[in-house]
Amino acid sequence: MRLDAHQHFWEYDALTYNWIDDSMSVLKCHYLPEQLEPLLTKQQLEGCIAVQADQSERETEFLLALAKSAPFIKAVVGWVDLCAENIESRLEHYAQNPHLKGIRHIVQAEPENFVLKPEFQRGIGFLSQFNLVYDLLIYPSQLDSGIQLVSQFPNQKFVLNHCAKPHIKTQEIKNWKSDIQRLAQAENIYCKVSGLVTEADIKNWKAEDFRPYLEVVFEAFGEDRVIYGSDWPVCLLAAPYKKVYGLMAEYTAAFSSEARRKFFGDNAAKIYNIQTE
Repeated sequence: MRLDAHQHFWEYDALTYNWIDDSMSVLKCHYLPEQLEPLLTKQQLEGCIAVQADQSERETEFLLALAKSAPFIKAVVGWVDLCAENIESRLEHYAQNPHLKGIRHIVQAEPENFVLKPEFQRGIGFLSQFNLVYDLLIYPSQLDSGIQLVSQFPNQKFVLNHCAKPHIKTQEIKNWKSDIQRLAQAENIYCKVSGLVTEADIKNWKAEDFRPYLEVVFEAFGEDRVIYGSDWPVCLLAAPYKKVYGLMAEYTAAFSSEARRKFFGDNAAKIYNIQTE
């Protein structure tokens, strides 16, 4: 199954999505399934994974309702408060919904060692009980704590979002490369190759800007643990959907057909436990 494993839906309002500032005016409108589905179809993608963009259970309910009404949404990565005392019962509640496959917290907005907090790790400890993936959204400066987190939960499945958002615009790579290589040594973490165009010079990026970073990720994680994601509609800040997809289609053009199948869907279906027919 060919999948876009990372995109967002929202009904925009300035209070809920206050991270969308005036420089992101293209995002200040509704983005819903009827807008994404034809974009996927044009690239022969059969489905997507909807990921939370607001830290509320209201958003989790919203995405699950969309998945129920739009069959091409194959999975939801939602949000619950992993630090809450009642986290086990909240996870039990949401895990009854067959569309919920993962949980994410916007760790990039938190202090560097947030994922090492005892209450956060207590919440992480319940996820495998419900066969839920944890999507790890961090900056390069948080990779060291991310490495510790992943190593402390060897039975938990993790997916790194956006390759940990490397500083492509300034072409910084040395420390990020070393940390990615360390992180990838843990076999329980996959990597979404997503969200990269917005880490580059959004108005003047070139395909070759990404190559050094892509080479690091594909070599470190190997063909069995890399996953395609568009980060639509956030990617619109730097490129239309077709161009984002084309960037990765071009990079993987020389790969074997099996490696391309894995990257463009099979790996995502495997880790998120998406049934393929």
